[in-house]
Amino acid sequence: MTLRQLRQIASDLGVSLYSRKSKEELVEAISTRQVEEGEGRSLERIEAEMAPAPRPAAETRVVFLPRDPQWAYVFWDISEDDRSDALHAGASQLCLRVADVTGLAGGSAHPHTLQEVVVDSHATEWYLPVPLSDRDYRVELGYRKGGGGGWISLAFSSVARVPSLHPSEQILDQFVPFSLDAFPSTTASLPAPAEAVDSGLHERLYQSATSQWRRLGRGSEAFHEIDSAAGLEGGGEFSASGAGPWASGRSASGIGGMAPRQRSFWLVADAELIVYGATDPAARLSIGGEEVPLSADGTFRVQVPFRDGQQLYPIEALAADGEQKRSITMEFRRSTPEDNSNPASQAVAEWF
Repeated sequence: MTLRQLRQIASDLGVSLYSRKSKEELVEAISTRQVEEGEGRSLERIEAEMAPAPRPAAETRVVFLPRDPQWAYVFWDISEDDRSDALHAGASQLCLRVADVTGLAGGSAHPHTLQEVVVDSHATEWYLPVPLSDRDYRVELGYRKGGGGGWISLAFSSVARVPSLHPSEQILDQFVPFSLDAFPSTTASLPAPAEAVDSGLHERLYQSATSQWRRLGRGSEAFHEIDSAAGLEGGGEFSASGAGPWASGRSASGIGGMAPRQRSFWLVADAELIVYGATDPAARLSIGGEEVPLSADGTFRVQVPFRDGQQLYPIEALAADGEQKRSITMEFRRSTPEDNSNPASQAVAEWF
C-alpha cells in the first residue's frame, strides 16, 4: 500500500497526527487502532482487496551511452508483446550487437566489425567494452534463435560517438601574443580581444594587485626599471669598453691562460598570469576595483604580467539588480632567485 492509502485509512480510523508519521509508524498505529476497535479486516485483507496499481506498458527500445573511450553503458526495455512474440518464434538468448557505423549512412555497418554480446534475459542494462575509440557505434537489441540459429531483431539505438583515447588536437584557447623586448606596460601595441574596450586594463590590474607590497622589497621588476631608465651610458653594470663584471678568462692586467676571444650573447624569459572565470552575463564584474568586460556567456579572461613579488586580485561580481554579490580573492607570489639575462638589444661583446 502507498503512503497516501495508509494515511486515508488512518484518517478513517481517527489516528491522530497521521500526516506526520512514516509508513512503518502508520502501519503500527492502524493495527493498534483496529485491535482496540475490534475491526474485522486487517491491513493484509484491505490490501488484498485493492486492484493492482496500473503500470504503463513498456515500449521496446535500447539506448547506447558512451561512458569513456573504452566502455559504454547500454540500457533497454522490452514490451510484453515483443517478448512473447520472440519466445514463440524460438528465441533462446538475449543479445546486444555492437556495429561500427563511422562515416556510413542508411543503417549500414562496416563489414567484420559486428560484435555480439550475450546478456542475461532478465537484465535491463549492461556495460559493453568498446572495440576502438574515436568511432561511431550503434547497438541492436535482439534474440538469438535456438536450434538452427537465426536472429530476431527488436530495436536499434541512436548512433553515438565514442571519444578518443588521446588528447584532442583542437586548441580553443586564444592567447594574446606579446614581445619580451618591449616593457609589459606598453599594452596598446598588443591585439586586444573582441570584447575588450580598455587596452590598459591588464596593466592597471597588475599595478593595483602589487601596490601594497612594493614597499617591502625590490624584485627583478625594480631592477629592470632602473636599467631601462639608466641605460648603458649612466655607469651601470657595464664599463665604457663593454666588458662587464661577468667577463671571464682575462684578469685585470689582461694576462690569461688562453688567447682572448670576444662574443656577444643574450637571453630573455618572463611569465604571465591568466585569471579567468564566469558569472551571470548580466552581472557587473570588477577586479581590484577595475571593471572587467564579460563575454556574451558571462565568461571573462584577463592576462596580466607575473613579475616578482606578491599580487592580490580581489574579484567581485554584482548582480544586475544590485541585491546579490559574490567575491573571491586570489593571492600569488613569484620570486626569481637568479637573473643573469639581457635582451638582444643590450647584448654586448664579452671577453672570455
